Amino acid sequence: MSGLETLRSAKLREALVGYGFVALPMLVFFALFIYPIGYAVFISFHDWGVFGSQGWVGLANYEELWHDDIFWKAIRNTVYYTVIVVPAQMALGLFVALVVNAAIRGRTFFRAAFYFPSLTSSAAITAIAVYILSADGLLNAIVGGNRSWFGDSDTALQSIMALNAWTTSGTMMIFYLAALQSIPTDVYEAAAIDSASRWRTFWKVTFPLLKPAHFFVAVVSVIGALKVFDQAFIVSNGSGGPNYATLTAVLYLYRTAIADIRFGYAAAIGVALFAGIFLITLLQRLLFGRPETA
Repeated sequence: MSGLETLRSAKLREALVGYGFVALPMLVFFALFIYPIGYAVFISFHDWGVFGSQGWVGLANYEELWHDDIFWKAIRNTVYYTVIVVPAQMALGLFVALVVNAAIRGRTFFRAAFYFPSLTSSAAITAIAVYILSADGLLNAIVGGNRSWFGDSDTALQSIMALNAWTTSGTMMIFYLAALQSIPTDVYEAAAIDSASRWRTFWKVTFPLLKPAHFFVAVVSVIGALKVFDQAFIVSNGSGGPNYATLTAVLYLYRTAIADIRFGYAAAIGVALFAGIFLITLLQRLLFGRPETA
């Protein structure tokens, strides 16, 4: 065997070993992610009930979805929630990351304290919030009043927004903190030589260098916001009330599949939601550019 053939044989064995290592994870990925997505698309073209398909309906589920006022109400709630919560949790996470990244006394404690709500079960936090924000709860006892914040259609969704912006900001803090600590100190030394103020240093140096972190945090935040479910389910007992004020897209999908047992229509909702999240992620990619470039 010539030297060239030996080299090719060695490269082939190396490639086979590499494919062997990734084969099992890829198999799990296809089995748990790709196949369910494809199966959901398949179901969405059927009148699918508890006993399976009742027949092929083509685009009927999607046509019904297009004219479904409750679905569009859920979409409006979800978009409104996303537009408010994502910038709030990003700004709060960045602010806290800047604070705990500074040379302050006890910053290790503050890092853990700010991150702790992200580790706590959202169901547990929401259950406590329901008690605090009830008509006879702690908040009304302090400010004086008898408003049920989750029971009023004017404040129910906004209360969930405030709750989630607080609980998820700790996770955003971790992402931003890692990005802040990767910024070289040379740029800050150069800014100090130029006598740049703290605000100018942040706005002209730190903030632009955090572009990869902005991209990652924005994508994670938007996807999480568009999939909000558990808080809305708990505060409304699964109804999306009052007056559909807390009905989100995923909660409507759940109600359609579990309560109404219309799996085909629920699959159409899921496919539409997946397409929306995918398109928004692509739009973010275009707005922020390549995440690895500063």
